[in-house]
Amino acid sequence: MSDEIHIEPAPSRRVAFARWGVAQTPKARTVGVATFAVLPRQFVDAPEEVLIGALVDGRRYVSPAEDEDNGTPPPGAELLGVATEAGFTGSAAAGGDSSGPDFAPLDDAPEDDGQDDEALPYACPLCPRSFTTERGRDTHRRQVHRED
Repeated sequence: MSDEIHIEPAPSRRVAFARWGVAQTPKARTVGVATFAVLPRQFVDAPEEVLIGALVDGRRYVSPAEDEDNGTPPPGAELLGVATEAGFTGSAAAGGDSSGPDFAPLDDAPEDDGQDDEALPYACPLCPRSFTTERGRDTHRRQVHRED
């Protein structure tokens, strides 16, 4: 698995993306004719304007602003191919224990000592986490605090 994210900006946003990329430390590098490689921490700080319409690791990037304009539900609102209890009858019949989760609940997860969450400007209103960008906070909220 690569430590970099490959981004192919929309043709109309390529120059703006390149300007943003060379201003980064380390600079975004080119890995193809129209493709750049950036670190994950740089990707979350990238301005929304340069990402709209881009291909990110081969998938089209859709911004929350674009979703709002199109009336598209945010990611996770429509779950397709979700496993149901009926789909697990084979493993339960084979002796599998389906009495509880096979992972540690998030409440038991260790605290992240890497950052001082109080010093970051964009706090999640639903949990104690904070983020350096509004987009980072919004992405966290869509992925972690989905409304069921």
